[in-house]
Amino acid sequence: MTINCKGILVDLTIPKVMGILNVTPNSFYDGGKYKKESEILSQVEKMLNDGAAFIDVGAYSSKPNAEFVSEQEEISRIIPVVDLILKHFPETILSIDTFRSQVAKVAIESGAAIINDISAGMLDAKMLEIIGKYNVPYIMMHMRGNPQTMQAMTTYEDIVKEMLFYFSERVAAARSFGINDLILDPGFGFAKTIDQNYEVFQKLELFKMIELPLLVGISRKSMIYKTLDIGIENALNGTTVLNTLALTKGAKIIRVHDVKEAVECVTLFTKINL
Repeated sequence: MTINCKGILVDLTIPKVMGILNVTPNSFYDGGKYKKESEILSQVEKMLNDGAAFIDVGAYSSKPNAEFVSEQEEISRIIPVVDLILKHFPETILSIDTFRSQVAKVAIESGAAIINDISAGMLDAKMLEIIGKYNVPYIMMHMRGNPQTMQAMTTYEDIVKEMLFYFSERVAAARSFGINDLILDPGFGFAKTIDQNYEVFQKLELFKMIELPLLVGISRKSMIYKTLDIGIENALNGTTVLNTLALTKGAKIIRVHDVKEAVECVTLFTKINL
């Protein structure tokens, strides 16, 4: 199971870790933390040294009820960061967390290798066309509505069945644009209650039937710290537990704030299972 990142075939037989770099002032965990060039480069260097295979850069917070950011503002935040990282760490495989086709286009043209779309193309009708044109790996997440409305859209008859149908439709749409490398993200915390998050997690193996790599992003999310009744700053241990379980259930990429601990999960999992 491989994905083609700018001509480099990345083998997902051994799961990989994606490090999160938010360049937003309002992300739920690390918003506003990385503003200066030196801070960005220091964090990227740390994540790469800790074993991140990918760095996922986001400039529009997708936390519940996140405020609107214009397309131009998102571009003005993200492109200088892409340029900065690739200037200093040219071998980095950059993923761009965006649901806007124009942001995706300029980021790919600046050297980004993957697009990570929380809407699977549902919030921008041109997204699949752009991904098909540039033929980059595309992460498709399950969500209803948008970051401003998703928490009011949590009514399902059978959440996993409906998610599988959603992904089958989105995969078919992506294939119609010639997109080769697709990755599925169940979207923990997006249009799902805490109990629904755990129901999806419990049945994670069912997503294997789509026969595509699975990305799991639960790093420091409310499903962890609210369940444990702790602060978000104390949610690393819970994150590590769930990342380990996600690997046993078939996750091929785990998306995290804390790369070192996630890489240790993968190393020990691989020692036992591969």
